[in-house]
Amino acid sequence: MSETDVNTPDVIVIGGGTGGYSTALRAASLGLRVVLAERDLIGGTCLHRGCIPSKAMLHAAELVDGIAEARERWGVKATVDSLDWPALVATRDTIVARNHQGVAGHLRTAGVRVVQGTARLTGPRTVHIEGAGEVTARRGIVLATGSRPRLLPGLAADGRRVVTSDDALFAAGLPASVLVLGGGAIGVEYASFHRSMGAEVTLVEAAGRLLPLEDEDVSRHLARGLKKRGIAVRTGSALTGTDLLPDGIRATVRTPKGEELVIEAERLLVAVGRVPVTDGLDLAAAGLAADERGFVAPADWSRLETAVQGIHVVGDLLPPPSLGLAHASFAEGLLVAETLAGLPSRAVDYAAVPRVTYSSPQTASVGLTEAEARARGLDIKVNTLPLAATAKGMVHGQGGMVKVIAAADGADGEATGAVLGVHLVGPHVSEMIAESQLIVGWDAEPADVARHIHAHPTLSEAVGETFLTLAGRGLHQH
Repeated sequence: MSETDVNTPDVIVIGGGTGGYSTALRAASLGLRVVLAERDLIGGTCLHRGCIPSKAMLHAAELVDGIAEARERWGVKATVDSLDWPALVATRDTIVARNHQGVAGHLRTAGVRVVQGTARLTGPRTVHIEGAGEVTARRGIVLATGSRPRLLPGLAADGRRVVTSDDALFAAGLPASVLVLGGGAIGVEYASFHRSMGAEVTLVEAAGRLLPLEDEDVSRHLARGLKKRGIAVRTGSALTGTDLLPDGIRATVRTPKGEELVIEAERLLVAVGRVPVTDGLDLAAAGLAADERGFVAPADWSRLETAVQGIHVVGDLLPPPSLGLAHASFAEGLLVAETLAGLPSRAVDYAAVPRVTYSSPQTASVGLTEAEARARGLDIKVNTLPLAATAKGMVHGQGGMVKVIAAADGADGEATGAVLGVHLVGPHVSEMIAESQLIVGWDAEPADVARHIHAHPTLSEAVGETFLTLAGRGLHQH
């Protein structure tokens, strides 16, 4: 891209996280000239502070758990002599660095001009980028500035005693005890990781159950699995006070019965959600404004275009039904890039976006929960199968389940309509959800799925058996 093109590209992308760089790469592949402004590191929170480093650490935790299982369940006399924290961190950082280099290399190869610097809107088609000056977009601007952890009033993170999901993995060493505040996916994952690494863990969630946006059976099976591992799960409980100690924190938690419970821990991990980042963006200069929650809502969801023509939004800046998930941001980036290139646009089907929690046990789901389907007045058929009903489920010995919700369109109430939702809990279910994503996304019916053969013995055959039963052909359920 020439110096002239730098100041008059087709597309300006503000933010280099998953939504931003996917937009840039796809737009460039379609022949558009793209300038991508990022004030931090290409890859954003997901690559540097969230998805990738946390899953690297969770894999290490899985290895530790495997040694314990080998000893306690299988008679393999193995022990963990010690944990080399610097070596673990080095491996994590190497994985992150390689991914970062890969993304940066893809952008270079695609011809995307990456400008390191803070960007702010100066008009509906103009952006001022630190180090590059005023840049004008011929076709459009894409806002992809992401989100940051939500903090509680009066409770500042110090990176040691009080941490957020952005810095929990980067605090020095491993604490002997952790209080995790927030029972969503992030809180559950971090609680699971610290327990695997030997910490005493208390997980506090204000709602009545963990993962409150997931199916109730998912929450129940997850809580059972976490408690079995020794995690103290306290739902329906609220943090009412905290005191900083020289080597930790003292927290007061009100239980559902109104009791005041005092918990001391070396570390308090605050995981109560994330908020969009718009500070310094100067939305008003382009005729835009964030809503009361900080989101920038599109006027047209099929194009993710705001009320200001030519300005699009992807990623964590979007309000629900966007999910704040990296893989949803990829899809949003593709959509916006293709829209800016003049290709026909097709809205992201958020109901068919899979949701995964990488704890032990894992959860994975796609589509409607049972409660959501009933709230819509739908006539449904539900079938649930414990993973332990399969041979491979018994081998793993971690419990879990498969739950399928389908439309009951038959005169006899049988599930002859489309599959509305699939919900999984258990080992490795994050790798099993892709099949269900296709089933829900393509409006398949149980009989369609039941025709396909699942390998034996695998965990996935529990999914197959569930659909066989819904189609009236089950061998092990009635």
